[in-house]
Amino acid sequence: MKRSKTMEFGVGLFMLVGILGLVFLGLRVSGMTLSAPSDTFRVEANFSNIGGLKPRARVTMAGVTVGRVEAIELDPEWYDARVVLRLNSDLEGQLSRDTTAAILTAGLLGEQYIGLSIGGDPDVLEDGDIIRDTQSALVLEELIQQFISNMVSN
Repeated sequence: MKRSKTMEFGVGLFMLVGILGLVFLGLRVSGMTLSAPSDTFRVEANFSNIGGLKPRARVTMAGVTVGRVEAIELDPEWYDARVVLRLNSDLEGQLSRDTTAAILTAGLLGEQYIGLSIGGDPDVLEDGDIIRDTQSALVLEELIQQFISNMVSN
């Protein structure tokens, strides 16, 4: 009798550890954390095509994550995608006005994220400013369509 209770306890403990492991992996993959949000500041960027970019996507500089995509909405004036970025507060006052934002892809078919590159302008971006120099996503389907069109026309 005592052995079966020990066995049941062991199986229950194993299941609990497995469920906690799945929750941890789910949070890591989705980009969510259980920690309190740190201080951030907000900037916007407009793109003609965002491809598969999603809210909570990474924002990086030199490969280091420096923020997240907070929201994506359609700009009713220009009919572009307005992307709202939340960047770490230690970058506030450090990014020049001519900073470039590009939508990049991790690997061939991986997730899309935004990469920032600093320019040389002495003026800096402040909370609520807009990044003017952007590069839209490369959409694989469009590239394949162009390749096929060129093959057919030749």
